[in-house]
Amino acid sequence: MSIALKQVFNKDKTFRPKRKFEPGTQRFELHKRAQASLNSGVDLKAAVQLPNGEDLNDWVAVHVVDFFNRINLIYGTICEFCTERTCPVMSGGPKYEYRWQDDLKYKKPTALPAPQYMNLLMDWIEVQINNEDIFPTSVGVPFPKNFLQICKKILCRLFRVFVHVYIHHFDRIIIMGAEAHVNTCYKHFYYFVTELNVIDRKELEPLKEMTARMCH
Repeated sequence: MSIALKQVFNKDKTFRPKRKFEPGTQRFELHKRAQASLNSGVDLKAAVQLPNGEDLNDWVAVHVVDFFNRINLIYGTICEFCTERTCPVMSGGPKYEYRWQDDLKYKKPTALPAPQYMNLLMDWIEVQINNEDIFPTSVGVPFPKNFLQICKKILCRLFRVFVHVYIHHFDRIIIMGAEAHVNTCYKHFYYFVTELNVIDRKELEPLKEMTARMCH
């Protein structure tokens, strides 16, 4: 990563404080192992495969938190250019519009400007990953039965951040020299969700052509 790019990504422009794993826990060890394999330049396709003998829920939990932290950071770098004027609708080009629903304030899918959608999305994910009943941090506390379903929804919504950034704000990413970093993060995310089949294929359609060039 270039020095200029490091400065961009170290400004801590994340919307939210990073969620970290407790040292000494299995998830902390898995997180360290996943990071080490990425840093060693191992093939991304190999890096996302569930290690032998490890629990699927633990592996997914580690990646959901890591992707949240990193995608949060990517959006944070362009958020000043994503305004209600530039992006009055949360979309991925003219064919794809994303509406917000959270069963709290927004009981029905509601069209919102992109920055408002992003804020609600990051808030919603942060609540999930900081909820001990969903993402338990204590050793021996089991995951809830619907854990994978919750993670699928989180990952599906995080994918929409990539869609919006790539289709509407990639010029800013290029100007900042962050293209390689964002592309690597996207490839890692794409290989993970397809390896474990945790995002419906039709959700991946908006970036299908770009993905074919980048990942195949």
